[in-house]
This record gives sequence, C-alpha cells and structure tokens, in this order.
Amino acid sequence: MCGIFAYLNYCVPRERRYVLEVLLNGLRRLEYRGYDSSGIAVDADLQPQPPGSAAAYAGASPIVFRQEGKIENLVRSVYSEVDEKGVNLDAAFSVHAGIAHTRWATHGVPAPNNSHPQSSGAGDEFLVVHNGIITNYEVLKETLIRHGFIFESDTDTEVIPKLAKFVFDKARDGEGDMTFSQVVMEVMRQLEGAYALIFKSPHYPNELIACKRGSTLILGVNEVSEHTKNYLAIEDNEIIHIQDGSVSILKFDREKEKPASVQRALSVLEMEVEQIKKGSYDHFMQKEIHEQPHSLTTTMRGRLKNSGVILGGLKEHLKTIRRSRKVIFIGCGTSYNAALAARPLVEELTGIPVTMEVASDLLDRQGPIYREDTAVFVSQSGEAADTLLALEYALENGALCVGITNTVGSTLSRRTHCGIHTNAGCEIGVASTKAYTSQIVVMAMMAMAIGSDQLSTQTRRESIITGLSSLPSHASEVLKLDSDMKELASSLIDSESLLVFGRGYNYATALEGALKVKEVALMHSEGMLAGEMKHGPLALVDENLPIVVIATRDACFSKQKTIQVPEVANCLQPVINIIPLQLLAYHLTVLRGFNVDQPRNLAKSVTTQ
Repeated sequence: MCGIFAYLNYCVPRERRYVLEVLLNGLRRLEYRGYDSSGIAVDADLQPQPPGSAAAYAGASPIVFRQEGKIENLVRSVYSEVDEKGVNLDAAFSVHAGIAHTRWATHGVPAPNNSHPQSSGAGDEFLVVHNGIITNYEVLKETLIRHGFIFESDTDTEVIPKLAKFVFDKARDGEGDMTFSQVVMEVMRQLEGAYALIFKSPHYPNELIACKRGSTLILGVNEVSEHTKNYLAIEDNEIIHIQDGSVSILKFDREKEKPASVQRALSVLEMEVEQIKKGSYDHFMQKEIHEQPHSLTTTMRGRLKNSGVILGGLKEHLKTIRRSRKVIFIGCGTSYNAALAARPLVEELTGIPVTMEVASDLLDRQGPIYREDTAVFVSQSGEAADTLLALEYALENGALCVGITNTVGSTLSRRTHCGIHTNAGCEIGVASTKAYTSQIVVMAMMAMAIGSDQLSTQTRRESIITGLSSLPSHASEVLKLDSDMKELASSLIDSESLLVFGRGYNYATALEGALKVKEVALMHSEGMLAGEMKHGPLALVDENLPIVVIATRDACFSKQKTIQVPEVANCLQPVINIIPLQLLAYHLTVLRGFNVDQPRNLAKSVTTQ
C-alpha cells in the first residue's frame, strides 16, 4: 500500500540537500510496502517582495517533484530538475517541513500527475500525501468542479487539498482567520473512507498536520528509525499539529464543533536499524528465510519454563478462554494458513471446537460470533484492513478478542483484549517467511497454555515442549537443503503450474508453500488436501505437471521419495516442512528473473479493503 513520510527540523539548521536526502531515504525505507510511483515536496527560497506589494502567502512556495517507477527514478528526476531550475542545495533552513510519498495506484494509472503530493492547484497552496481510499471522492469532486476547481489527476486524493483550499478561501473571504488544524478538521468532516494524511501549506509555513482514520500513521520525535526510538502511534480521528517545535494532539468528533485536546505518552521502538538492512544477503526474503533459527528462538525466549508455557499476555484471560463455546481463528493469507496449521493442536489439547474464518469472508457473510466465543486474530503487521474490520465486528458482538501479531504497538495489539507478540523480528520482504513459522509456534504455545489444566494431555504437552526446544537446531539443519532446492527450482523454471498436496497438519503447509510460489515466482500453484485429489484435481495430472507432496512421518505418512527433513513432533512439523518450500519459491523467483522482495501487485500490509 502507499507509504507516507514527513520530516520537520526545528531550530537545527539543515541544508536543503540534507532535507532531500532524509525524505528520499525515508521513502527507501517504505519500499517494501509496494509502490509504482513516488514524490516529495520541499520549500523554495523565500523571495523578496517589491515595496508596497503583498506576498501571496506567508511562507515560501513549495517545490514538488513527482515521478512514476522506482524511487531511484525520482532521485534522478529531483537532481535533474534542481540543476535546471538553479535551486540552491546548500541553502540552510533553521525550520523546514518536507513531505514524501510512495504510491500504489488505485485511482488512475502510475504517472507523475497521479503521484503524490497532490495539489490544490496553481501555487500549491495546499499539498497532501495520502494512504487509503476516499470512498465519497466522486461527490466531493463534482461539488468542487461546480465551484471552479480544475482537476489534473485521476486520483481520489486530489479532492483533499482542493477541499482544504475551498475551506481556507471561504474563511478568508469572510474575513475570518483559521488555524491549520481548523482547516484540516473541516476537511475531515467531509471525508468518508480510510486514510492517513499529511498536509503542508505555504499559508502555514513550517507547520505540518497529520491525521488518520483506519490507516496506520506514527509520529517520531527526534527523527524516526535510524535516528530515534521515541514514537507515538496516532489513533483514529486524531489531528497532530506540529508547530514552533511543539506537538498538539486534537481528537476530532464529527458531531462536535471543537475538538478535544489529548495528552499522550511516547512509546519506545524496539528495533535496531540493522534489522531493516539486507546485510550479506541478496534479498530480504533470502535473509529472512535464513533467520528462522534465530527468530524461532526469540519467539520462545522466556516462555518455556519448568515443562510448561508462560504467556503473560494471556494469563488473566485463560479461564475465560477455557469456558469458550468455540475458538474462532480469523486472518488473511499467510496468517490464515498459520492458524490452520495450529488448529488441530488447539482442538486436541483444549477440547474446544475451533473454526476458521477468512476475515473478508466473515465480514461479507456477517458470520455468527457470540459472547461465549473467543476470537483469535492473526496478523503479521497488525494493520491488515480486513482483519481490523473483523475485529471491530467481533468486539461489537461481545466476543473475547485475542491478538497474535509481530508488531508491538500495532492497531491489532491495542484493540484486542489480550494477545501474544510473535517476536519474530522485523520482516521486510513482502512474502512472509519467518513470521509464519513464529506464528505457528506461538499458537502451539497458546494451545498448551489453554490446555495446561488437563492432566490427560500432560505427557503430550511435555513431548511438544521438548520438540519446541530443538526446533531452531532442526531449522538450521533444513536450511542446508538450500542448494538442493535451488536445483529443484531449476528443473521447474519452465513449468506453468505446480500442485502441492498435504494432509493433516501439513494441509496448511501445502497451502502456504503454494502461496509462496504464487506470490513471488508469479507461477500458478495450488495447495490441496491430499484426500481430495481423487475428487476432481486428478483430472489435471499428466506427465508434464509437477507435483509436490508433503509426506513427512505422521499418521498420514506413506513411503514417497522426496526432500528429507528432520522429524519433530507432528504438530511442529509444519514449521520445518515449510522451509524447503520457502527456499523453492525464492530460487524459482530469482531464476525466473522476478523481484523477490516486492512482487507484482502485492503489498506487505494491505491497509485498504
């Protein structure tokens, strides 16, 4: 999805060159989200006015750069235009506000005019960068056209800066002054849909406004990521006004004329900058596959004690979960597959019926959820739009809501009653790998914690804990198959389709392995329940169709020649079995010449419906 980034320095002189590099590097950090174009806006030099003439606005006019394609296209465009226009890159600013954006096209093709920042029109009196979708933009656009506004893009976003100018001009014509936050609040009053927005305007020099509803946005204090660990997760309907070195937080309420002031504490970002670098690896996906022995270790660290499981995030709610009428796992894509892998163990150790729901389908059907149910929401980012909407639905129906996410401070972790962080570490590659295996381990530990009051399963739980302790070393052993999987990928490079069969615990492995091949190798692949092969899919099989069968030694085992992996407890086998398929998908992608970390049409976190 789109990425937005802004940088404001106050009373710390920065050259324009430095500001440009901070903005461009900010966009590089957002590349993993997927995008097709990008843009930035900085201030021009403040021009002296002839005696007796009034300036068009209080501050310097913005300089806007927009380009389709990769960020490096934008970089070349920026420095080319800077040379053509004679812009002084050495000019220093004690205060300066810049904004930047990576766009994923939803309304209008990838093109400079559709890229952000979007403008209010001539003079760029209001500029906006936006992540999300404005659902009522067509009505707003028709209204603004009737008031003389000319639209230059096909985007839904362009209505926002033009609406801001309309509000500002109306107030000025009435000889009334409006603060920047008041302008934005009136704009928010008209918008419907999901959005995270940052506003910049020469009418309000050296100020920035940020606001959100449904999309994710954070405020970093003293610069983000490699520069600071202090941040504030902005809540829905909050307006962040940065002015004169201070931050004001206002809570917008559509029904009230004036917003309430909010006091919030900063959080600390638990992430090192090394986690978002490739190091010695060629791709993030490759790095993250090979990090799994470590990520599995950190997922379990401090949670396996005295032949039992300690999950602090669930401790106060275990009795309620044990009394549940049913447990409902809810997720999308890879997170759904991880929950599916864990379902048999949850049922076995707890005796509670478990149902599976794809988040979007649950919403479409308005499926039944009751107060006696426990709804477990699984999301790597904690920001997937469908999952969060399903969460709101479950909360409205009174269910106990449990969150399983890799992202501390995410919307999912804040909105659920309780939960577990997977602690897999930062995952940059769009196709999830280490987060998937950590999710399965977390849900296995959750099953043991819920069922820890049952003596009949004590021996089984103890054997699983033993298996968990050896899981990282087994993962390291499987990673030695890297060259074997590369050789297998070479033999499949010209294939048009791939079938992956599994049963029992490994049905989820088949689904996830096939999903990885689809996501990154752009090759048709289907994961299927092996028992269903004879009920239709067998018609597809001929001498040219490659088939992968997950046939490790469990209750469903039969002798087949395949890639050998270590044997672990059957409920943990999916953690080991998926790694060769991750490697297969990775090598297929590289050999087929596709982008591993940013596959076509996919985003790391899908924050729109």
